[in-house]
Amino acid sequence: MTRPRLHLGLWGWVAVFALAALLPLFRPGGYVLDVAINTMIWAMLAYGLNVMLGYTGQLPLAHAGFFGIGAYTVGILTLKQGWNFWLAWPAAVIVSALGGLLLGLVAFRTKGDAFAIFTLGVGVIIALIINKWDDLTGGNDGLNGVPPASSLFGIDFSKSANFYYVALAALALTVLIVARARGSVFGRSLVAIRGGEDLARSAGIDVFTHKLRALMLSTAIAGFAGGVYAAYVGFLGSGVTGPTTTFTILLYLLVGGVGTLAGPLLGTALIYVALQFMKGLQDYQYIVFGPLLVLLVLFAPQGLAGLWDRWSARRVQARTERAVDHA
Repeated sequence: MTRPRLHLGLWGWVAVFALAALLPLFRPGGYVLDVAINTMIWAMLAYGLNVMLGYTGQLPLAHAGFFGIGAYTVGILTLKQGWNFWLAWPAAVIVSALGGLLLGLVAFRTKGDAFAIFTLGVGVIIALIINKWDDLTGGNDGLNGVPPASSLFGIDFSKSANFYYVALAALALTVLIVARARGSVFGRSLVAIRGGEDLARSAGIDVFTHKLRALMLSTAIAGFAGGVYAAYVGFLGSGVTGPTTTFTILLYLLVGGVGTLAGPLLGTALIYVALQFMKGLQDYQYIVFGPLLVLLVLFAPQGLAGLWDRWSARRVQARTERAVDHA
């Protein structure tokens, strides 16, 4: 089985993150930094969903719930328990991963549509618990005043320009982890499972264990993104943990390209940024994006990253044919 292409290539990814690191140096307005930081947070969440949908073919619809678990873990530990953000953040990842373990032990007894429906129900339950557990989560009022990331090495991360680098580093780490996982034996086993569970079993792959590990990685990334969100926004409400957020992230992933490495970032950047600059249209935003999404499904069913792959493959084929003709 071939290793996954990075679309941009290794040095392409290095160039992307190096250029992104220059943004605060140009002293952009607060709104531009806000859009950039949120784009990176939602892209991380899309990468977590892509681990399951893109590599195992399973669609978990409780993803926003685990994002909320990560965010509220950081919020509760820093606001109510006085923890340092840099300790609360890893705790959020662990709690979210354990939540994924518990979900998988039950959910993987189902398959296909039943799996998606079951996880959707779990996502709704998580949102309801967060909304109703007033003493712990603040209920409808939410958690207000979540402390920003505390200073580290003399750097004040309460400033957006400095916290931008925390989000950027978190995104880079997420991309690296997903790329390494996908290129490993574990990742190739997940792709084999996507191709057919019975065939994977016949090849000696423990399907249940691999899917469980994939779900734990997916929910851990969701909690990782949630921790960044909590420290940056400073206010947590149950609305962000509901199915609407999951379906929005799914849209980003479909546009960018399911199962690709560049797709989650590309789709999130394109759709989220475009929506932010179209806020004046309000409810008419999706009237514009609806037809565009239909066209994308018709002409680029594998998303924009898949479209780039096909274009690159055609260029390689054309060069090969020209070389043969000249030989």
